[in-house]
Amino acid sequence: MSAPGRRGVAGKRPGGGPPSGAGGSPPVGESAPVLDATRNPTAAERAVSSPVAPAATQRAVVVRPVPAAPRASGASGASSTPGASNSEVADYLTHLEKERDVSPNTLLAYSRDLEELVAFLGSYYGGREWSWQGVDRLAIRGFLAHLTRRGLKKRSVARALSSVRSFYRWLHRNEQVDANPARAVGTPKLEKYLPSYLDRAQIDLLFQMAELRAQEGKFNDVRNLAILELFYSTGMRLSELRTLNRTEVDLVSQQCKVRGKGRKERIVPIGDHAALALRNYESKRDELLRVVGAGADRTAFFLNNRGRRMSARGVQLVVGAFLEKVDESAGLSVHSLRHTFATHLLDAGADLRAVQELLGHASISTTQIYTHTSVERLKAVYRKAHPRA
Repeated sequence: MSAPGRRGVAGKRPGGGPPSGAGGSPPVGESAPVLDATRNPTAAERAVSSPVAPAATQRAVVVRPVPAAPRASGASGASSTPGASNSEVADYLTHLEKERDVSPNTLLAYSRDLEELVAFLGSYYGGREWSWQGVDRLAIRGFLAHLTRRGLKKRSVARALSSVRSFYRWLHRNEQVDANPARAVGTPKLEKYLPSYLDRAQIDLLFQMAELRAQEGKFNDVRNLAILELFYSTGMRLSELRTLNRTEVDLVSQQCKVRGKGRKERIVPIGDHAALALRNYESKRDELLRVVGAGADRTAFFLNNRGRRMSARGVQLVVGAFLEKVDESAGLSVHSLRHTFATHLLDAGADLRAVQELLGHASISTTQIYTHTSVERLKAVYRKAHPRA
């Protein structure tokens, strides 16, 4: 008996005969052909002369090609299983990142929304096979109801619906679905709210505290005053200020280039008070760079004590500490300075379109919310225009 490690393919001995221990008799009514020992048997002769190997042995040598997954009818490329559906989502996110060049925050939001959609559809169809072509309007509405039950606000639900609509537009453009079921689902009606902002007296108090600290000349205090001044002078977002680079701030012409949502760029002016605070900060920053040396970030505009670009959380802590001292119970945040910027401009008679450009809003309807807070401007118009005011 040959050793197991030296066994031939499919359990046959090297000579091509039946495997040891297996019966070698041919089926009834057939006779095995006699093989000439002086020549090698052909494949047909080996197939007839050798008995069928056991199932376990056959699996070790028989390789069957894996059939391609069937496409859903009417949708070329649409996946038929929840697992395969992730590939379309991954391709779409790659399209957003590489071709449309969306911001990292936008990419993260789309990824989170679509991953949750895939997970929901898996449970919605009870683990059965499904395809993007087969998803209908009721499934999309069920997804929105699922988000609402989780406690998400209407604004977040509307953003998730927008993500699904964009994803289906991409599928339809690539001929993977016939229609966009998300188009038939209405957007949740968003609640209207008045943004929190600081009045003139609160702004004066805020900068009095910041300037008093900055007079001591410490790096952190001088930097914090510059941050507050730039927020109030330009109305930029937290993400825009944090990613600001040195080459994008021009204190000679008193303007800076801001990269907003969707990587859209705009030029915003810098006021005199902010320009002075920024010049003082630049001198302190240069001193810090000399101390830190090669490990410092020489690209970023706002740095921390270690010479690295400030994080979003770091900016929030700096601004939040001042806002709590101004009004502890108002729930003010970094974004409140942006609201204050817009409200004070409108109160002073600024054009709504001009404010829209300064804020970087894509739609004028987003800017119109600040008109509801411009009470002082309405009072001034009333006193000037009404005959018995």
